[in-house]
Amino acid sequence: MEDVLDVYTRPLDPRRPLVCLDEASTQLLADVTPPLPPASGRPAREDYEYKRCGTASLFLCYAPLLGQRHITASERRTKIDFAHVIKDLLEVRYPDAEQVLLVMDNLNTHTPASLYEAFPPAEAKRLADRLEIHYTPKHGSWLNMAEIELSVLACAWPAVAGPWRSASRRPSRRSAWPSTRSAAGPAGIGTSRSPAWRTPSSPSSAPTASTPPMRR
Repeated sequence: MEDVLDVYTRPLDPRRPLVCLDEASTQLLADVTPPLPPASGRPAREDYEYKRCGTASLFLCYAPLLGQRHITASERRTKIDFAHVIKDLLEVRYPDAEQVLLVMDNLNTHTPASLYEAFPPAEAKRLADRLEIHYTPKHGSWLNMAEIELSVLACAWPAVAGPWRSASRRPSRRSAWPSTRSAAGPAGIGTSRSPAWRTPSSPSSAPTASTPPMRR
């Protein structure tokens, strides 16, 4: 736990950005009856009946010091899927970074070995060398700030879905790790979770085309 907290207290270094990664599964749903758009004096209308369209996996990368977040949807969450998310993170999101400080949990796919499953050895090693991995402890995945971001996505959908997905550089709500750690000490930090914030739902917002729809 202390290792992750030490990483969170490091100052911003564009050459070594801090990124928290987490993933979640979501159910894909479709309308049986097309929704009715709003009209003068009448709000939009949506029937409660839906049909199931399988599931999707969401990979979320959150850079708390930069206020950046990016989400990738895939049909599964295998080693191959994880490896491609890492490649995108290193070569598309942070191509100029010397290393990325990556915080994630101990899921069996979250290892450099996944890179060797997806890419030739030379490429896999090149990508792995650009990672400085810090794992959250067992039963301590709540230390991963990407979990808070996923909670926002699940609890406040669809109010924040469009703006949250598109405004990848909006100012972030920073977690008060340094002050909490100083006040509570190592023992006190692990006794409670930081609550995820909620945003009231809004019928005018809709998920973007690149993100699978969710329903509560």
